[in-house]
Amino acid sequence: MPYIKRDLQGAIEAVSLMASSECREAIADDAPELLAFHSAALQTQNTFDTSDRNFIRVLEDLVDLLMERDVIRLTDFPVAAQQKLLQRRSLRHSLSQLNLLGDEEDSI
Repeated sequence: MPYIKRDLQGAIEAVSLMASSECREAIADDAPELLAFHSAALQTQNTFDTSDRNFIRVLEDLVDLLMERDVIRLTDFPVAAQQKLLQRRSLRHSLSQLNLLGDEEDSI
């Protein structure tokens, strides 16, 4: 049975699997209020994940632009970062060759 913390308006603010000084009130696993809180948290996480993917694309484009303008070089990055950048570049190239990205690639 989970334990919750409520805000000043009485809405669920946090959930814990164990009772703590913050989360003292027990609530049923299938309580509609808990299910709604969980659903809202998942929706927020999905939105954040989508934002991360979009932002990663911006960062990839920025790195490419800086390298094209000789502001930075691939070798300026640690080896692990170089490998990740090359892997992403290779994956993006493979997808574009298969035309899985569609006719238009996202751009800034």
